Amino acid sequence: MSSSCQFPAVAIHADNYRFLQEHIHRQVGIVLEGDKHYLFESRLAPIVRQMGLASINDLCAILRATAQPEIGRRVVEAMTTNETYFFRDPAQYDAIKNVLLPSLQRERADSGKLRFWSAASSTGQEAYSLAMLLLEAKISPRNIQILGTDYSSQIVERASSGRYHQIEVNRGLPAALLVKYFLRAGVEWQLSDIVRRIVRFETIDLRDSMRALGPFDLVFCRNVLIYFDAETKIRIFKELHGTLFRGGWLLLGGAESASGIDEWFERRTVGNAVIYVAR
Repeated sequence: MSSSCQFPAVAIHADNYRFLQEHIHRQVGIVLEGDKHYLFESRLAPIVRQMGLASINDLCAILRATAQPEIGRRVVEAMTTNETYFFRDPAQYDAIKNVLLPSLQRERADSGKLRFWSAASSTGQEAYSLAMLLLEAKISPRNIQILGTDYSSQIVERASSGRYHQIEVNRGLPAALLVKYFLRAGVEWQLSDIVRRIVRFETIDLRDSMRALGPFDLVFCRNVLIYFDAETKIRIFKELHGTLFRGGWLLLGGAESASGIDEWFERRTVGNAVIYVAR
């Protein structure tokens, strides 16, 4: 690889590191601790290269000196793009299939409408996994509404396209579902319209009021709350509760703490999955 393609090995100055921490927290409420240099370096490197800069320090100088919200947003979006893959945490999908869906189908025998929200949907695999699960359970597409949201407009656009690289469909997606719901599109795989039509994506900041989005039967909010400070996290939990039907499920990531939410949620174990039921 030529040196022009490599990211310059220039350390982030301490004052610039603090500046980036404050910028991210101010924009989206996410707290990045003092040991995340590698994260800034790996995720901001493409922006530095695209802008023809020598280092992240130069990028910080531009952010400090000019009122260019687009550059600031690109930095935030790069730092808030999280890893995801199909059917992540399979025990949760088993709980939905074996417990939640039969219950909802009994309760909604008249209307039949089921509403779900993937609150940190990233590139869409979580929302689409749920859509395929529901279709495999023989639920009519006209009775399914799934909302996927993310802070990043670029990521939301990619999720909406339903196009995935080979390595992405290799992660968590059963071969039978790949054959049934995807078509080869050059070097990528295109998700079928029957799945894409029941999922819509939009941008949202989880710190904003969310109650108007609901009510939902289930909300995924996985692997994102760990990045917020305690006060912001509690406020988001309260808002999430407000988007759920009573008895609705909140599903979190395995590493996330849900302390201080007993007023709004009851913790239960369903099979091998931990769920939080709206009081």
